Amino acid sequence: MAVALRVAETDADLEAWRQVRIAVLPNERCESVEWMLRAMTPERLYVLAELDGVLAGSGLAGRSDLGYAGLHPRVLPGARRRGVGTALLLALAEHAVDHGFEEAGTNVDDAGSLAFAERFGYREVDRQIEQVRAIGHEPPPEVPEGIEIVRLTEWPELWRAAYDPFGLEALADFATDRPIVVSLEQWEREWLSSPEGMFIALSGDEIVGCAGLEHDADHPERAEHALTAVRRGWRRRGIATALKRTTLFYAASQGIREVYTWTQNENADMRRLNERLGYVTRSESITVRAPLPLRMV
Repeated sequence: MAVALRVAETDADLEAWRQVRIAVLPNERCESVEWMLRAMTPERLYVLAELDGVLAGSGLAGRSDLGYAGLHPRVLPGARRRGVGTALLLALAEHAVDHGFEEAGTNVDDAGSLAFAERFGYREVDRQIEQVRAIGHEPPPEVPEGIEIVRLTEWPELWRAAYDPFGLEALADFATDRPIVVSLEQWEREWLSSPEGMFIALSGDEIVGCAGLEHDADHPERAEHALTAVRRGWRRRGIATALKRTTLFYAASQGIREVYTWTQNENADMRRLNERLGYVTRSESITVRAPLPLRMV
Protein backbone atom coordinates (compact mmCIF):
# COMPACT_ATOMS: atom_id res chain seq x y z
CA MET A 1 0.00 0.00 0.00
CA ALA A 2 1.27 3.46 -0.92
CA VAL A 3 1.48 6.25 1.67
CA ALA A 4 1.11 9.78 0.26
CA LEU A 5 1.60 12.97 2.24
CA ARG A 6 0.43 16.46 1.40
CA VAL A 7 0.37 19.80 3.17
CA ALA A 8 -3.03 20.77 4.59
CA GLU A 9 -3.62 24.25 3.25
CA THR A 10 -7.29 24.77 2.40
CA ASP A 11 -10.14 25.02 4.86
CA ALA A 12 -11.30 21.57 3.71
CA ASP A 13 -7.81 20.13 4.28
CA LEU A 14 -7.63 21.61 7.78
CA GLU A 15 -11.08 20.29 8.61
CA ALA A 16 -9.96 16.81 7.48
CA TRP A 17 -6.90 17.26 9.72
CA ARG A 18 -9.21 18.12 12.61
CA GLN A 19 -11.34 15.03 12.05
CA VAL A 20 -8.29 12.77 12.32
CA ARG A 21 -7.26 14.41 15.58
CA ILE A 22 -10.78 14.13 16.98
CA ALA A 23 -10.90 10.43 16.05
CA VAL A 24 -7.50 9.70 17.61
CA LEU A 25 -7.98 11.88 20.71
CA PRO A 26 -11.74 11.74 21.31
CA ASN A 27 -11.54 13.09 24.88
CA GLU A 28 -9.68 16.26 23.90
CA ARG A 29 -10.87 19.56 22.51
CA CYS A 30 -9.66 20.41 19.00
CA GLU A 31 -9.13 23.98 17.86
CA SER A 32 -11.24 25.34 15.02
CA VAL A 33 -10.06 25.88 11.45
CA GLU A 34 -10.26 29.62 12.10
CA TRP A 35 -7.93 29.31 15.10
CA MET A 36 -5.52 27.13 13.11
CA LEU A 37 -5.31 29.74 10.36
CA ARG A 38 -4.80 32.53 12.88
CA ALA A 39 -2.00 30.60 14.59
CA MET A 40 -0.18 29.75 11.37
CA THR A 41 3.55 30.58 11.23
CA PRO A 42 6.36 29.48 8.87
CA GLU A 43 7.46 26.95 11.51
CA ARG A 44 3.97 25.46 11.77
CA LEU A 45 3.11 22.65 9.36
CA TYR A 46 -0.13 20.68 9.01
CA VAL A 47 0.11 17.47 6.98
CA LEU A 48 -2.43 14.91 5.76
CA ALA A 49 -1.54 11.28 5.07
CA GLU A 50 -3.42 9.06 2.63
CA LEU A 51 -3.19 5.32 2.18
CA ASP A 52 -4.08 4.32 -1.38
CA GLY A 53 -5.98 7.60 -1.73
CA VAL A 54 -7.93 7.27 1.51
CA LEU A 55 -7.36 9.58 4.49
CA ALA A 56 -5.25 7.68 7.02
CA GLY A 57 -3.61 10.19 9.32
CA SER A 58 -2.41 13.70 9.97
CA GLY A 59 0.58 15.45 11.47
CA LEU A 60 1.58 18.72 13.06
CA ALA A 61 4.99 20.32 13.44
CA GLY A 62 5.41 23.59 15.32
CA ARG A 63 7.38 25.42 17.97
CA SER A 64 6.61 24.33 21.51
CA ASP A 65 6.45 27.00 24.21
CA LEU A 66 9.39 25.09 25.75
CA GLY A 67 11.54 25.85 22.70
CA TYR A 68 11.70 22.48 20.94
CA ALA A 69 9.84 21.30 17.84
CA GLY A 70 6.54 19.69 18.71
CA LEU A 71 6.03 16.78 16.28
CA HIS A 72 2.63 15.11 16.43
CA PRO A 73 1.88 12.31 13.94
CA ARG A 74 -1.55 10.71 14.32
CA VAL A 75 -2.88 7.66 12.46
CA LEU A 76 -6.47 6.47 12.27
CA PRO A 77 -6.92 3.08 14.00
CA GLY A 78 -7.70 1.17 10.80
CA ALA A 79 -4.55 2.43 9.08
CA ARG A 80 -1.95 1.63 11.71
CA ARG A 81 1.12 -0.60 11.30
CA ARG A 82 1.31 0.22 7.59
CA GLY A 83 4.06 2.84 7.63
CA VAL A 84 1.80 5.89 7.90
CA GLY A 85 3.09 6.99 11.30
CA THR A 86 6.72 6.60 10.26
CA ALA A 87 6.17 8.58 7.05
CA LEU A 88 4.43 11.38 8.96
CA LEU A 89 7.03 11.55 11.72
CA LEU A 90 10.00 11.68 9.34
CA ALA A 91 8.36 14.40 7.22
CA LEU A 92 7.58 16.48 10.29
CA ALA A 93 11.11 15.99 11.62
CA GLU A 94 12.62 17.08 8.29
CA HIS A 95 10.52 20.23 8.39
CA ALA A 96 11.71 20.94 11.95
CA VAL A 97 15.37 20.49 11.00
CA ASP A 98 14.88 22.80 8.01
CA HIS A 99 13.65 25.46 10.45
CA GLY A 100 16.67 25.14 12.73
CA PHE A 101 15.33 22.95 15.53
CA GLU A 102 17.74 20.62 17.31
CA GLU A 103 15.26 18.79 19.54
CA ALA A 104 11.80 17.30 19.09
CA GLY A 105 9.08 16.47 21.58
CA THR A 106 5.60 15.03 21.75
CA ASN A 107 3.19 13.26 24.08
CA VAL A 108 2.21 9.59 23.91
CA ASP A 109 -0.68 7.96 25.71
CA ASP A 110 -0.13 4.20 25.51
CA ALA A 111 2.61 1.56 25.53
CA GLY A 112 2.48 1.04 21.75
CA SER A 113 2.92 4.75 21.02
CA LEU A 114 5.77 4.96 23.54
CA ALA A 115 7.54 1.99 21.92
CA PHE A 116 7.13 3.63 18.50
CA ALA A 117 8.63 6.88 19.78
CA GLU A 118 11.53 5.10 21.47
CA ARG A 119 12.50 3.54 18.13
CA PHE A 120 13.37 7.09 16.99
CA GLY A 121 15.36 8.04 20.07
CA TYR A 122 12.61 9.63 22.16
CA ARG A 123 12.94 9.32 25.91
CA GLU A 124 10.51 10.19 28.71
CA VAL A 125 11.07 13.56 30.41
CA ASP A 126 7.73 14.28 32.14
CA ARG A 127 4.13 13.18 32.60
CA GLN A 128 0.91 15.14 32.23
CA ILE A 129 -2.04 14.21 34.45
CA GLU A 130 -5.62 14.65 33.24
CA GLN A 131 -8.29 15.33 35.85
CA VAL A 132 -12.00 15.45 35.08
CA ARG A 133 -15.10 16.58 36.93
CA ALA A 134 -18.80 16.11 36.28
CA ILE A 135 -20.89 19.29 36.45
CA GLY A 136 -24.12 19.29 38.40
CA HIS A 137 -25.76 21.96 40.54
CA GLU A 138 -22.85 24.30 41.24
CA PRO A 139 -23.05 26.97 43.97
CA PRO A 140 -21.76 30.48 43.27
CA PRO A 141 -18.20 31.06 44.51
CA GLU A 142 -17.32 32.57 47.86
CA VAL A 143 -14.90 35.35 46.90
CA PRO A 144 -12.30 36.48 49.47
CA GLU A 145 -12.74 39.96 50.91
CA GLY A 146 -11.05 42.63 48.83
CA ILE A 147 -11.07 40.50 45.66
CA GLU A 148 -13.31 41.05 42.64
CA ILE A 149 -13.72 38.41 39.93
CA VAL A 150 -14.73 39.80 36.54
CA ARG A 151 -15.53 38.14 33.23
CA LEU A 152 -13.03 38.99 30.52
CA THR A 153 -15.72 39.88 27.97
CA GLU A 154 -16.67 42.74 30.30
CA TRP A 155 -13.05 43.94 30.53
CA PRO A 156 -11.40 42.70 27.27
CA GLU A 157 -8.37 44.95 27.72
CA LEU A 158 -7.35 42.97 30.80
CA TRP A 159 -5.90 40.01 28.87
CA ARG A 160 -3.19 42.10 27.23
CA ALA A 161 -2.59 43.87 30.53
CA ALA A 162 -2.33 40.49 32.27
CA TYR A 163 0.73 39.42 30.26
CA ASP A 164 3.28 41.36 32.32
CA PRO A 165 3.90 40.84 35.16
CA PHE A 166 1.06 38.42 35.98
CA GLY A 167 1.29 36.15 32.92
CA LEU A 168 5.06 35.98 32.84
CA GLU A 169 5.12 35.03 36.52
CA ALA A 170 2.45 32.37 35.99
CA LEU A 171 4.36 30.85 33.07
CA ALA A 172 7.60 30.86 35.08
CA ASP A 173 5.86 28.83 37.79
CA PHE A 174 4.82 25.96 35.51
CA ALA A 175 6.29 22.68 36.79
CA THR A 176 8.31 22.07 33.62
CA ASP A 177 11.95 21.11 33.24
CA ARG A 178 12.77 24.29 31.34
CA PRO A 179 11.28 27.79 31.10
CA ILE A 180 8.14 28.42 29.06
CA VAL A 181 8.73 31.27 26.62
CA VAL A 182 5.62 33.02 25.31
CA SER A 183 5.65 36.37 23.55
CA LEU A 184 2.91 38.96 24.03
CA GLU A 185 1.70 38.13 20.52
CA GLN A 186 1.45 34.42 21.39
CA TRP A 187 -0.24 35.25 24.70
CA GLU A 188 -2.97 37.12 22.86
CA ARG A 189 -3.20 34.74 19.89
CA GLU A 190 -2.81 31.28 21.42
CA TRP A 191 -3.50 31.42 25.16
CA LEU A 192 -7.09 32.65 24.95
CA SER A 193 -9.51 30.57 22.89
CA SER A 194 -12.75 31.43 24.68
CA PRO A 195 -12.72 34.94 26.20
CA GLU A 196 -16.36 34.50 27.22
CA GLY A 197 -15.26 31.77 29.62
CA MET A 198 -12.21 33.52 31.11
CA PHE A 199 -12.34 35.19 34.52
CA ILE A 200 -9.84 37.61 36.09
CA ALA A 201 -9.33 38.18 39.83
CA LEU A 202 -8.60 41.78 40.79
CA SER A 203 -7.45 43.49 43.94
CA GLY A 204 -8.25 47.07 43.10
CA ASP A 205 -6.51 47.59 39.76
CA GLU A 206 -4.01 44.74 40.28
CA ILE A 207 -4.48 41.47 38.40
CA VAL A 208 -3.89 38.72 40.95
CA GLY A 209 -5.36 35.63 39.29
CA CYS A 210 -7.19 34.07 36.37
CA ALA A 211 -9.08 30.91 35.45
CA GLY A 212 -11.27 29.96 32.55
CA LEU A 213 -12.90 27.35 30.36
CA GLU A 214 -12.25 26.73 26.68
CA HIS A 215 -15.43 25.75 24.88
CA ASP A 216 -15.53 22.70 22.61
CA ALA A 217 -17.62 23.44 19.51
CA ASP A 218 -17.55 19.78 18.51
CA HIS A 219 -18.77 18.66 21.95
CA PRO A 220 -20.63 21.56 23.60
CA GLU A 221 -21.39 19.42 26.64
CA ARG A 222 -17.76 19.53 27.78
CA ALA A 223 -15.01 22.13 28.20
CA GLU A 224 -11.30 22.24 28.95
CA HIS A 225 -9.85 24.42 31.68
CA ALA A 226 -7.72 27.30 30.47
CA LEU A 227 -4.82 28.76 32.45
CA THR A 228 -5.52 28.81 36.20
CA ALA A 229 -3.00 30.87 38.16
CA VAL A 230 -2.63 33.18 41.15
CA ARG A 231 0.25 35.61 41.75
CA ARG A 232 2.82 34.37 44.24
CA GLY A 233 2.13 36.97 46.90
CA TRP A 234 -1.61 36.27 46.80
CA ARG A 235 -1.62 32.50 47.16
CA ARG A 236 -3.20 30.53 50.03
CA ARG A 237 -5.95 33.13 50.46
CA GLY A 238 -8.73 31.19 48.74
CA ILE A 239 -8.42 33.00 45.41
CA ALA A 240 -7.64 29.89 43.35
CA THR A 241 -10.59 28.06 44.90
CA ALA A 242 -12.88 31.02 44.18
CA LEU A 243 -11.69 31.17 40.58
CA LYS A 244 -12.20 27.45 40.07
CA ARG A 245 -15.65 27.67 41.66
CA THR A 246 -16.42 30.55 39.30
CA THR A 247 -15.61 28.40 36.27
CA LEU A 248 -17.73 25.52 37.62
CA PHE A 249 -20.67 27.86 38.26
CA TYR A 250 -20.24 29.25 34.75
CA ALA A 251 -20.07 25.73 33.27
CA ALA A 252 -23.38 24.81 34.89
CA SER A 253 -24.98 27.98 33.50
CA GLN A 254 -23.86 26.98 29.99
CA GLY A 255 -25.23 23.43 30.11
CA ILE A 256 -21.72 21.94 30.23
CA ARG A 257 -21.73 18.51 31.83
CA GLU A 258 -18.00 17.78 32.12
CA VAL A 259 -14.80 19.79 32.52
CA TYR A 260 -11.24 18.50 32.37
CA THR A 261 -7.76 19.83 32.91
CA TRP A 262 -4.13 18.79 32.45
CA THR A 263 -1.37 19.44 34.98
CA GLN A 264 2.31 18.56 35.04
CA ASN A 265 3.31 15.60 37.18
CA GLU A 266 5.21 17.89 39.58
CA ASN A 267 2.29 20.30 40.08
CA ALA A 268 0.91 18.52 43.14
CA ASP A 269 -0.63 21.68 44.62
CA MET A 270 -2.99 22.20 41.69
CA ARG A 271 -3.96 18.53 41.61
CA ARG A 272 -4.77 18.62 45.34
CA LEU A 273 -6.93 21.70 44.83
CA ASN A 274 -8.76 19.95 42.02
CA GLU A 275 -9.26 16.84 44.15
CA ARG A 276 -10.78 18.94 46.95
CA LEU A 277 -13.22 20.27 44.38
CA GLY A 278 -14.24 16.81 43.23
CA TYR A 279 -11.97 16.17 40.25
CA VAL A 280 -10.71 12.64 39.60
CA THR A 281 -7.77 11.43 37.53
CA ARG A 282 -8.80 9.98 34.18
CA SER A 283 -5.59 9.52 32.22
CA GLU A 284 -1.86 10.14 32.06
CA SER A 285 0.20 11.29 29.09
CA ILE A 286 3.95 10.76 28.73
CA THR A 287 6.09 13.65 27.48
CA VAL A 288 9.03 12.44 25.39
CA ARG A 289 11.88 14.22 23.60
CA ALA A 290 14.60 13.29 21.13
CA PRO A 291 17.52 15.02 19.42
CA LEU A 292 17.13 16.07 15.79
CA PRO A 293 17.63 14.80 13.19
CA LEU A 294 15.77 11.67 14.24
CA ARG A 295 17.60 8.36 13.97
CA MET A 296 16.31 4.84 14.39
CA VAL A 297 17.78 3.22 17.50
